[in-house]
Amino acid sequence: MPIAHEAWQAIWLTIELATSTTVLLLLLATPLAWWLASTRSRLRLVVSALATMPLVLPPSVLGFYLLVAMGPDGPLGRLTQALGMGVLSFTFPGLLIGSIVYSLPFAVQPMQHAFEAMGPRPMEVAATLRASRLDAFFSVALPQARTGIVTAAVLSFAHTVGEFGVVLMIGGNIPGATRVVSTQIYGYVEAMEYASAHWLAGGMLLFSFVVLLVLAGLRRSDTRVLP
Repeated sequence: MPIAHEAWQAIWLTIELATSTTVLLLLLATPLAWWLASTRSRLRLVVSALATMPLVLPPSVLGFYLLVAMGPDGPLGRLTQALGMGVLSFTFPGLLIGSIVYSLPFAVQPMQHAFEAMGPRPMEVAATLRASRLDAFFSVALPQARTGIVTAAVLSFAHTVGEFGVVLMIGGNIPGATRVVSTQIYGYVEAMEYASAHWLAGGMLLFSFVVLLVLAGLRRSDTRVLP
């Protein structure tokens, strides 16, 4: 059975969303993970709890508050309207913001654990060689934490691909604009087009299996390099 045009459209939009989310999350979560791993600030527990909150919040609750924030009377909605961008709810940029917030723990935690496992010694050695803290971060800390960074990228991408509740709350199910694979499957099931739903759902099963294999391979290679 050939895949319908709307299914391909949803697949490409999902890939675009997952790729954009992963790139932006790596840029945002890397310094946050480093700060959480190295700081002694009293705010560490509060910031860590906020970054982890999407793991325990129901997606509908997180999606609802993001939708309110992006709406015409919300703080983000007022800002975007003042900038001439309109409201972001039910748009791809709004979907992107929701995906970043929802997948934040999947990016922060692997990198934080990798930085913590590194310990302070490598940075201390770099300091004795007169490397600045920023230089040591890029030349020492990031290479040492590469497995955690790759894991964060894989998890962020996979988690974004599998999003449903937050996507539906923030973006709705607009063809070509906010309809991704998960909501396309939902639409097929609602229309009782089970054959089409099977094709997409089977693809998601295969994708999930491959992601788990990749993560297992990363853990195995990381264990091999340990002394």
